[in-house]
Amino acid sequence: MNAESAGAVKFRVERDVLAEAVTWATKSLPQRPAVPVLTGILITADPAGSVQLSVFDYEVSSRVEIAAEVEAPGTLLVSGRLLADIAKALPNQPVTLERNGSKVDLTCGSSRFSLMTMPVDEYPALPTVPETSGVVSAGEFSHAVSQVSIATSRDETLPILTSVRVEIEGDTVTLLATDRYRLAVREFHWNPRTPDISATALVRGRTLADAAKAMGGDVEIALAESGGKDMLAFSSSGRITTSLLVEGDYPKVRSLFPKDVPIHAVLETAALHEAVRRVSLVAERNTPIKFEFADGALTLRAGAGDDAQASESLPVEITGEDITTGFNPGFISEGLAAIDSPFVRFSMTEPKKPVVISGQQEIDGEYDSSYRYLLMPIIRF
Repeated sequence: MNAESAGAVKFRVERDVLAEAVTWATKSLPQRPAVPVLTGILITADPAGSVQLSVFDYEVSSRVEIAAEVEAPGTLLVSGRLLADIAKALPNQPVTLERNGSKVDLTCGSSRFSLMTMPVDEYPALPTVPETSGVVSAGEFSHAVSQVSIATSRDETLPILTSVRVEIEGDTVTLLATDRYRLAVREFHWNPRTPDISATALVRGRTLADAAKAMGGDVEIALAESGGKDMLAFSSSGRITTSLLVEGDYPKVRSLFPKDVPIHAVLETAALHEAVRRVSLVAERNTPIKFEFADGALTLRAGAGDDAQASESLPVEITGEDITTGFNPGFISEGLAAIDSPFVRFSMTEPKKPVVISGQQEIDGEYDSSYRYLLMPIIRF
């Protein structure tokens, strides 16, 4: 252990600042760490008046820098989740952290805590953040990620499908995610460092979502090799997340989008979302909601036989033949929630073929192709 990390460490920080930073950083802590020190949060106090809080599990790192009154610089390693729980429970007063031998004393008002330290020299070196590849506004980035991440798989035995595919071509970034039952695709523009940049990457969906939620202002995105491994990094407002890329070949999902779509139906997004919420109250687990598009109306039906039943009809603009199909209540609800346009468009071919859902500003206007949500129907009536 070097002299700085072994010496006295003492700093003072605002309680809310500390709690927010520790809570964010510890979201990246591994559930099943390879070694005990990976449950720790690395705290580095800089004499210039800042403290960096970091976690790293060899794949994902999170680090955040906060302002502090640093009396004695140095580095500490303590239990991340314990510090997060303590920080959130403290009274709203300044917090002082000070090394006391093999422990760290935390003082806030009349509250006193003493935490055991962990060996700093056993903690892995944090990855070097690559140079920025481009910049996008945090709002645009966060919204795009939230629209796509709903379609990532929760099945950890298929790591490819728990990831989001990031495609970069010049000033356009495309995010894709699928869990085999649905597919979400979102395109947005950014400001690349080099106009002819072309790259693809697979990053864990949960990592991407957590990083996007915490960003403000502009987000710097870096895609590069670091330490001999491919990495994606996101930086904004003093917060940095790095992630090694998921290895493997992503399924060729673009071919799922139908080339010819003879049936279109357009209606109000909010009205449909609320109707789905109501009708799904009687839908048993994994049973579909029936969608009947006919005679200028969409009728939703759920429940059958002796079970509770529900139905609701909404006006709709239909182009093409009448069609009846059905969807998983949760999947259709999440897709509608991701549509931020006043109207939603259903593009359909046959009852058992995938349906493409997108938004549009006017009921008789052009659809917005920047976000498309493809959903496999369930025909079990």
